[in-house]
Amino acid sequence: MAGQQQDPASAAALSVRGLGKRFGDRVAFQDVTFEIGYGEVFGFLGPNGAGKTTIVRTLGTLIAPTSGSATVAGIPLTPGNGVEIRRRIAVMPESPGLYLRLSVAENLECFADLYGAPDPRERIDRALRAVGLADRAQDACGTLSKGLRQRAALARALLPDPQVLFLDEPTTGLDPSATRDVHDLIDALRQQGVTIFLTTHRLDEAERLCDRVAILNTTLRTIGRPDELRDQLFARTLTVSTLSPLPDPGRVFAGLPAVDGWHAGGPAVYVLTVSDPAVAAPATTRALVAAGADVLSITQSRHSLEDVYLQLVDQDREEEGRR
Repeated sequence: MAGQQQDPASAAALSVRGLGKRFGDRVAFQDVTFEIGYGEVFGFLGPNGAGKTTIVRTLGTLIAPTSGSATVAGIPLTPGNGVEIRRRIAVMPESPGLYLRLSVAENLECFADLYGAPDPRERIDRALRAVGLADRAQDACGTLSKGLRQRAALARALLPDPQVLFLDEPTTGLDPSATRDVHDLIDALRQQGVTIFLTTHRLDEAERLCDRVAILNTTLRTIGRPDELRDQLFARTLTVSTLSPLPDPGRVFAGLPAVDGWHAGGPAVYVLTVSDPAVAAPATTRALVAAGADVLSITQSRHSLEDVYLQLVDQDREEEGRR
């Protein structure tokens, strides 16, 4: 794949600085800045109308930005560089956009011709093998399930051997089995060095697939690895459950290493705020045993990427409500 030809340390696959797009008085997105390395799977999350698809269309050279600058696959995003950028990228929109009366192979032949791809037969065969459709090449696209059409659309996107692949909601409407297949394909492309820019509403999908994620709500709210974002927004806690209430929980939990505070979470449940769960959990266990408590469980809280997302979106709604 073309993504393997880049030195990951040489430059960013995507570099965006203060990018913005307006449609008249309406702001689609503004002041967006980030960088994506070669071979990275980067998730772009946000509510409907946040500007995710518009950013994909902008970086894919389909529309021009209103402000800011960007470099896509090493090429500055300017009107004069559109053709060169499009030779290095591929965009798979939410709707596959296939010719349903044509076979899978005929669709790929048509698009390979449009791309001006050298060795089109070899590329088509390679793309079909990559998405597991070699045995369905002669089937009409109209006879395929939605999941198989998504695979065919992904094969089409792979024809130019893209360095950067934009996937816009690739699993929308797919059943769990078809979704898993698409996830496996994304994992395989990552291993081949393809940079993937993924927009999705499925937060479990982003958590499973993405090296880093950004949360957009017209402006970029945050960016980082899912575990980093959880630590930034939420205190780490241990939940302690005992057979019966502790007579004096304050005495048990006071002064324990890495325990910053506690509060009752139920009749015999205690939530401890901790700086380091690996230190706090053994110390808490020893203190409970010394106090004669019957310990049922000590568990570490695990906030999901969905928790992070909802926290930020709720903050935005609260700020809008105060304006």
